[in-house]
Amino acid sequence: MSGKIKVAQFGLGPIGQSSIRLLAERKNFEIVGAVDIQPALSGKLVGDVCGLPGLKSAKVYSTFEEMWKKVKPDVIVHTAGSRAKISFEQCKPMLQKGLAVVSSCEELLFPAHRAPKETVAIDKLCRKSGGRILGTGVNPGFVLDLLPVCLSGVCRSVKSVYGERVVNASTRRQPLQKKIGSGLEPAEFKRLWNEGKAGHAGFQESLLLIAHSFGWKMGKVTETLEPVIADHDIKTQYFSVREGLTCGLHQVVKAESKEGNSIHLDLKMYLDARDPHDLVRLESDPPVEAVLNGGVAGDSATVAALINAIPRLLKSPAGVRLMTDIPLAG
Repeated sequence: MSGKIKVAQFGLGPIGQSSIRLLAERKNFEIVGAVDIQPALSGKLVGDVCGLPGLKSAKVYSTFEEMWKKVKPDVIVHTAGSRAKISFEQCKPMLQKGLAVVSSCEELLFPAHRAPKETVAIDKLCRKSGGRILGTGVNPGFVLDLLPVCLSGVCRSVKSVYGERVVNASTRRQPLQKKIGSGLEPAEFKRLWNEGKAGHAGFQESLLLIAHSFGWKMGKVTETLEPVIADHDIKTQYFSVREGLTCGLHQVVKAESKEGNSIHLDLKMYLDARDPHDLVRLESDPPVEAVLNGGVAGDSATVAALINAIPRLLKSPAGVRLMTDIPLAG
């Protein structure tokens, strides 16, 4: 593709606006528009919404179809949900036009897990239209899935994978602080988790991407969540949490193959978390362990993962793509 890559943003929440600001810094991209369902944003300049007064031409539209009549992007950055089935439906009109879509939807990291029929149908559509779609981010999308796969590149064999992530959620955006149950009674947070309305999305998908990459056929995937209880009063930019209430989560996914290969991923994400870090340990030949002190800053890294993936996705074959299908960089 010669010239600048024409990009439009779908969803103008905190991550979507951050994506626009990073795109504006990159000389190889041209921002041509955005889509958001908020009526108050329709017709406004994208630059005005995102604090970029220099961005004069791109407008916000209420639907993709409305935008398509005015501008023809090459790529859509999709930041409007966590569920694969819903995201596929949102992105279908874009893919029918042969566009590339990079999405922060957590379940799109490995969509065949929760949306098997839809994944087959969308892949078939893409191969016909020339479209392509990829789910990525920092986690899922890198720390506890792609990174373990990359580290295995120096191993003669791998028997098991252990991944651990401790995140100080006090530094994160409001929607995430809400998602981890900040300020809720522990019983209420557990109820929301059981109803699929709380917790970290895409965790099983991380495990299954690792297994897919290693060719491991895993047995039942177990996932558990326990509230982290505040041991002191906590105040963030968005929440005030009293001692004894939920200030975050401890979520674990595990699975094992018949051959004895195992994957164990452990996530602690809570307000005022001590010693934030990311750790990956392979039981392998040779043994490999990597620690990222401080952890990867999630909100900033998620946006970088989306934008950095665009040129690589455009060079990849049409279809539903996984992070392990495209080059890591370049």
